[in-house]
Amino acid sequence: MGVAIDPYPKHPSQMEVDPHDAKALSDIDEFGCHIIHVFEDEDGPRFTYSVGIEKTSNQPELIITGLKRDLAIWIVNEYNRRVREGEVFQPDRAYSGFLDGHDVIFKLMSKNLYSEYLGWCLWLYRSHNFLAFQMIWPSTNGIWPWDADAHADYKFQIPLLFDWQDERP
Repeated sequence: MGVAIDPYPKHPSQMEVDPHDAKALSDIDEFGCHIIHVFEDEDGPRFTYSVGIEKTSNQPELIITGLKRDLAIWIVNEYNRRVREGEVFQPDRAYSGFLDGHDVIFKLMSKNLYSEYLGWCLWLYRSHNFLAFQMIWPSTNGIWPWDADAHADYKFQIPLLFDWQDERP
């Protein structure tokens, strides 16, 4: 006798969840997103990302690599605030107000990398059927990570998580 497996398991919001999951769902309901920070290791830089922005604002989630935790969390919150107020961000355009003295660019993240970086988003959406921006920030010298003279340490901090071929914004 086999065990029946429900081909359509309940969504996380419809079943009992552990306290961490409940906190994430509560943050999404109250603030429009939950924020995850992952520490740097030998394989990659630290990164911070939103969970729930597309659900609550119909705008892409946001991932930021290489910036310190407090700054990255502030940027995610600022992005969330701005999209909740109706601002629409477009890929490959420069935006101010996130880093003093520097514009940033948003790039659509490759869905092939969602499993590696956006685990909580996959949990929430139960698929790869959502969009995410990677925020690209220039070096203090105004160099972008795809520039030929970009330093190796800087390039480590901003792995290019979007589909590209020798891009220039």
